[in-house]
Amino acid sequence: MERRKFLKNLLPASAIFPSLLNGFTVKAYGAGFFEALTGAADNDHVLVLIQLSGGNDGLNTLVPISNYGDYNNVRTNIAIPQDKILRLDNYEKAGLHPSMTGMQKLYNEEKLGVLTSVGYPSPNQSHFRSTDIWLTGADENQYLNTGWTGRFLANTYSNYPIGYPNAEMPDPLAIQIGSVLSPVFMGPGGFTAMAVPTDTDFYNLINGIADPAPDSPMGTELTYLRAIARQTNKYADAIINAAKKVTNQSTYPANNYLAAQLKTVARLIGGGLKTRVYMVSMGGFDTHGGQVQAGNTIAGNHAGLLKQLSDAITAFQTDLAGLGASKRVMGMTFSEFGRRIKSNGSAGTDHGAAQPVFVFGDYIKQGVLGNPPDLSSQIGVEDSLPMQYDFRSVYSSILRDWFCVDPNDITTMLFKNYQYLPFIQGTACKVINPDVLGFNLITNYPNPFDQSTTITFKTNGGHTLIQIFDTAGRLIAVPIDKNYDGPGEYTITFYAGQLAGGVYYGRLQNGSTQQVRTMLKIRSGH
Repeated sequence: MERRKFLKNLLPASAIFPSLLNGFTVKAYGAGFFEALTGAADNDHVLVLIQLSGGNDGLNTLVPISNYGDYNNVRTNIAIPQDKILRLDNYEKAGLHPSMTGMQKLYNEEKLGVLTSVGYPSPNQSHFRSTDIWLTGADENQYLNTGWTGRFLANTYSNYPIGYPNAEMPDPLAIQIGSVLSPVFMGPGGFTAMAVPTDTDFYNLINGIADPAPDSPMGTELTYLRAIARQTNKYADAIINAAKKVTNQSTYPANNYLAAQLKTVARLIGGGLKTRVYMVSMGGFDTHGGQVQAGNTIAGNHAGLLKQLSDAITAFQTDLAGLGASKRVMGMTFSEFGRRIKSNGSAGTDHGAAQPVFVFGDYIKQGVLGNPPDLSSQIGVEDSLPMQYDFRSVYSSILRDWFCVDPNDITTMLFKNYQYLPFIQGTACKVINPDVLGFNLITNYPNPFDQSTTITFKTNGGHTLIQIFDTAGRLIAVPIDKNYDGPGEYTITFYAGQLAGGVYYGRLQNGSTQQVRTMLKIRSGH
């Protein structure tokens, strides 16, 4: 595609286009003004975000195998039997919940990857606030009025909506399936997405079916307003025409709300829409009680949710392949937080912190980034999984390796320089991912320790970060945050006299590599 030429120094403006397509609500909103970033606009890649609302229990989704005994001890009443865990090719440390056979197949076909323990420092356990943090890319104590995807789209498509649609971008920048737009699409000047209805409403829209207007003056007025709304929505024809191009799709599971949404997304992608980001969602993951069925931990509420997720994603991938569009698309799952390490007395789990994130598509590297958490130490009822990867590192890596955004521009979009994670094949943007360092990159001695401990770490050069977290995920200290000229091994002394006794986590981040070290501080005099 020829690189676009953008206008600069225009007066800022935004527009709102509430509209009706044959009686069904469709909203389009304008974005702010930015100098456009080349690269992202010069490919046809599509990202599909799948939001799992409620807080998914990561330990029963990606189940530890290498330390199964410790896992079973901390959640005996809900633990998945070891012989029921779905094994992953070339990976023996963990497996999937037995309901996720479809995603196991995708993994073994090298079309799915997993990032373990994704979160952020000092996690907030409010559904509303933590969702806002994930959608905007904010720090825990930071409030942003734009979403990470909204900033990406606004930066890439300068001056939107002025001059749009046009020959190079004739379609909506982003689409959310449903009736309410997510803050993830909010740009500096307004939303960069539009909402389309789902399931039956969508197919009525495509086929021109609307609720009948009453035979009265009010009905005549309603018919007129619908016609005007239909004519003024500049994306209506593009969406309908794209959907009508697809007349044959793969079979999707029945009675599966997520599958119905993904079927709509596949139809629009297969019909040739140039829309860059889609968002779908499913709820029910707030499993405080009844997460498993009494006497059968592989059944119950959580098992049903994971089966719906797995079956929907599998059908979506099959459909995209049949439509010849699978190489354009990658997907990502996320929830506002994970659950606590220990189960509760109601056969459930309470609000936690870090969670596994699944990425899928033809260009995803098969593999599991990160390691099963250390569950052998003193685990309290309020303890959560330590963060291994910052969720904004996932965003940064998608922007770089999928949307082909220059790393310097990514810092503009996300406000900081986050760790690069190599989970997308380098051929997606014709770049080569750096090698990952080996094991035992961070140790400490003595361990347990009293007043202080010596941390030894290895770096391959470049930006190196060491963070200390408590078991609730709060950031306690940052002993190292600097650039090194080359590879080497270094030691620092971490003074902890002021800290209470208990378990702490030392986290090393160096380029695309991270490692977490469990450290035990004993109370003075013990």
